[in-house]
Amino acid sequence: MLGIGDDGAIVRPDADRELVIVIDTMVEGVHYPAGLDPSDIGYRAVAVNLSDIAAMAARPRWMTLALTLASDDAGWLDGFSRGLFEAADEFSVPLIGGDTTRGDQTVITVQITGDVMPSKALRRSGAKPGDDIYVTGTPGDAAAGLALWQSNTVRNENQRQLLRRFARPAPRVALAGELASHASAAIDVSDGLFADIEKLLVASGAGGVIELDDLPLSVPLVAVQGKASAIELALGGGDDYELIFTAAPAQAPAIAEMAKRSSVAVRKIGSVSKGDALHCVKGGREFAYRHAGYRHFAETSDD
Repeated sequence: MLGIGDDGAIVRPDADRELVIVIDTMVEGVHYPAGLDPSDIGYRAVAVNLSDIAAMAARPRWMTLALTLASDDAGWLDGFSRGLFEAADEFSVPLIGGDTTRGDQTVITVQITGDVMPSKALRRSGAKPGDDIYVTGTPGDAAAGLALWQSNTVRNENQRQLLRRFARPAPRVALAGELASHASAAIDVSDGLFADIEKLLVASGAGGVIELDDLPLSVPLVAVQGKASAIELALGGGDDYELIFTAAPAQAPAIAEMAKRSSVAVRKIGSVSKGDALHCVKGGREFAYRHAGYRHFAETSDD
């Protein structure tokens, strides 16, 4: 009803919908490297929030932005704005307000409000023993891309594809509308596949198994890192912003159709079990793995 230009925005939620509100802060040098292209930073700031919206099976509606800048760099701000509005247009989520201020370092906070049918929002706590575990896309790519960028070794097309997966995450908003009809629980992959599946299982009071032979590893990731390293990155790398979700085995045909309609790759990678531990299996044998989750550039985890 009223956007930027007044003391506050006015929105009118649709009748018979519930609101889902998410917020994420990106600090320069902690959540992204300082030299990343500003248009990618702007796009990424929106995409990471949209990933949370998608994980709850919601539809994005509006966003606000709080931006703290360390310097008055018109070129940086122009590039940042271009990337932010590119994502806003792509996913139909208008910027309706916010604040800009000066500080010691660049800090970007985006809040997105989404909506969902009553009682249809997905949570982390709904997984049940016997459910299948699914993941979208190809986890591990973003962590590999970041490592390549940091080492200044992005020289061929495979490496460029991996860097793009870090710089421009692909939030799985296209799945959100149907996900609640088939899934029992969901979470997005921000801190690493293993760590985030653990979070979902802890919330659900269950255990689980990841079948490493079923991990969807991308061609560029295996080509650049090799198979063994690709598995480690898929399990422990962060910033993929893919979706993990669980569903009863009877939902498998519907999930395959959902993936086809949305043009998003979805792969079953394990199952939920009784107990309270997450195990990895490779070639039918237990695979020893333990990882605390992705730590960005500092010793803090990011939910």
